[in-house]
Amino acid sequence: MTTDSATLTEAPPPEETTEADAMAARLAEAGRAKRLNDRTRKILAYAILTLFVVIAIGPAFYLISPAFRDSVSLFTYPPEWIPSEPTLHNYRFLFSSTSYVRWAINTLIFAGCTTILTLITNSMAGYAFARLRFPGRNVLFFVILATLMVPVAAVLAPTYLTVNFIGDLPVIGDWIDIDTYLGLILPSAVSPLGVFMMRQFIETLPDGLYEAARLDGAGEWRIFTKIVLPLIKPALVVLGIFVFMLTWASYLWPLVAATGNDYRVLTVGIASLKGQFVTDWGVLAAASLLTIVPVTIIFLFFQKWFVQASMAGALKQ
Repeated sequence: MTTDSATLTEAPPPEETTEADAMAARLAEAGRAKRLNDRTRKILAYAILTLFVVIAIGPAFYLISPAFRDSVSLFTYPPEWIPSEPTLHNYRFLFSSTSYVRWAINTLIFAGCTTILTLITNSMAGYAFARLRFPGRNVLFFVILATLMVPVAAVLAPTYLTVNFIGDLPVIGDWIDIDTYLGLILPSAVSPLGVFMMRQFIETLPDGLYEAARLDGAGEWRIFTKIVLPLIKPALVVLGIFVFMLTWASYLWPLVAATGNDYRVLTVGIASLKGQFVTDWGVLAAASLLTIVPVTIIFLFFQKWFVQASMAGALKQ
């Protein structure tokens, strides 16, 4: 009797047990609802990303099939996604009967030199707007950003007339003119978006770095080359990728500035393969597929730097 009485005394009241069980049930239900919501959000996010991936790389994958088929078989019904009789005729024709190799070399020179010059000019301009104090700095920076709202087609004629005018000048006109590499490259050597990007990235660097360098007697050029440039290397890589890809795919200015076949780039050259009455779509697909490959390789090679620069702005204080 004594033991039973002690057990009954230590047992919690029935009301407290019921409330505890109800609280545990509510917490368990809330946990299940949260897991379900998280799972639903993940599924939705992956579905949206998959849709964007299909939209982005779908056309590139579609080029693979016609690139290895002759033009006649492209119009068969029902359409063939996998070639029944693959052929390399399109590539043989492309390298033997067109100037594709010359166009590729011109494009590489155009995109490579433009990227290098853009990195030099934009990093220097970004440093000037971020660290130097001079009259009209903010107004000039606003004017540079305002040029982003001007369409390329709107400045195409003035740019052409300027380059053509420089070509008529003595000495310098032998180097900068229509149908020259410098005439093709220099108008694209500065990017307003690149100036903005470099300025914003340089402003995130601590002021103590500049103060310590000045105490050691370093000038602005030494600070820029020895301190700033190594620290903004990820941003330079990202800007270089953007500029190279945009320049590689540029069409409007090369169409106007390179009228001859000696300086024609890939985009203009591939467009010239399309005839007025008859077009060999297999050759066109093969040329387009080959043009995509270098840009894809460059992006994959510098992907690690691209991710580092994308996260740097969020991690820097």
